[in-house]
Amino acid sequence: MRGKGFMKRQEFLDRLREGVLLFDGAIGTQLQAMGLGVGESPEGWNLAHPDRIKKMHRNYIEVGAQVLTTNSFGGSRYKLEKMGLGEQVYQINFQAAALAKEAASGEAWVAGSIGPTGEFLQPLGDADPEEMREVFRVQARALLAGGADLIVVETMSALEEASLAVQAARGLGGFPVIGSMTFDAVKQGYRTMMGVDIPTAVKRLLDDGADVLGSNCGNGIEDFISIVKEMRKVTDKPILAEANAGVPELEGGRTVFRESPEMMASKLPLLLDAGANIVGGCCGTTPEHIRQFGEVIAKRKMA
Repeated sequence: MRGKGFMKRQEFLDRLREGVLLFDGAIGTQLQAMGLGVGESPEGWNLAHPDRIKKMHRNYIEVGAQVLTTNSFGGSRYKLEKMGLGEQVYQINFQAAALAKEAASGEAWVAGSIGPTGEFLQPLGDADPEEMREVFRVQARALLAGGADLIVVETMSALEEASLAVQAARGLGGFPVIGSMTFDAVKQGYRTMMGVDIPTAVKRLLDDGADVLGSNCGNGIEDFISIVKEMRKVTDKPILAEANAGVPELEGGRTVFRESPEMMASKLPLLLDAGANIVGGCCGTTPEHIRQFGEVIAKRKMA
C-alpha cells in the first residue's frame, strides 16, 4: 500500500470515505502468548526479539488487517526509564516502526502507537507539561523515522496528557493523527478514569489537530456501540473503535477475555451502524477476531 514516507492527511481521509478501515488486534496479549514474561518490557522485545515482533505483525496481515499498530505503546522516556531502557528511547521506537513496516511488505499502513506515560501532570503530579510534550515529540519523531504512516495516541484517560501528545504529533507534519481515549460507564454516562466526558474529549482533541477521534480498551464491544453513538452525536469526523475481547477476568492466576471472535463479529454491524469508520481490537483480541471482522466488513460492502 505504501512507499517511503508517511501518508498525507487527505489521502487517509479519502480512504475512509471509501469504506471501513480494519486495524489489527491486541499486541500485549499476543506477545505474552509468545513468551513475554511478567514484568518484562514489551517494547524491549523490538530489540531483543525482532523476529517475534515481525511474526506477530504478519499474523495480522495474513488475516486481512489494513493497518498495523507498532509495538511502542509504552515507548515514552518516562516508562522506558523505569524498565532500565531510558537510553534507548529513539532506537526502540524507530525499531518498532521499522519492524511493522517490514512485516507490512506494502500490504498495510503502519500506525505509530503512543500510549499514556503513567505520570501525572502538575499540579496533580510532578510532570511538567512542556517536558511531557517533548517526550511525546521525541517518540513520534522516532516512529515516523522508522516508517510509521500515521500516529495513534491511544488509551488515554487524562485529557491534558492526550492533548499534549496530539499536539506534539501534529506539530511534526501533515500526516494523520488519531486521538483515542478509554471511557467507562458511570452514573453520569461515559467518562474516562480521570472524569473526562465524551463531548469534552472530542472537542479538545479536534482543536489540537486530531483527524480521527476514537476509543479503545477498557470495555467489550457492547459498550463500544454506545460510546461510538455518543461520539457521533458531537462530531462528523471519522471515529475509531477498538474494543477489548470483554472485560478482563482472573482465572487460575491468569487474565482471560471471554468475548469470542464469533460473538464480537456478530455485534460488529451494530458498531458500524453506530458510526465507526475504523475498527480493530484491543486487549484479548486475536488474529481470528480480526479475520472475522474483515469478513463482516466485506459482506457489508457487497450488500
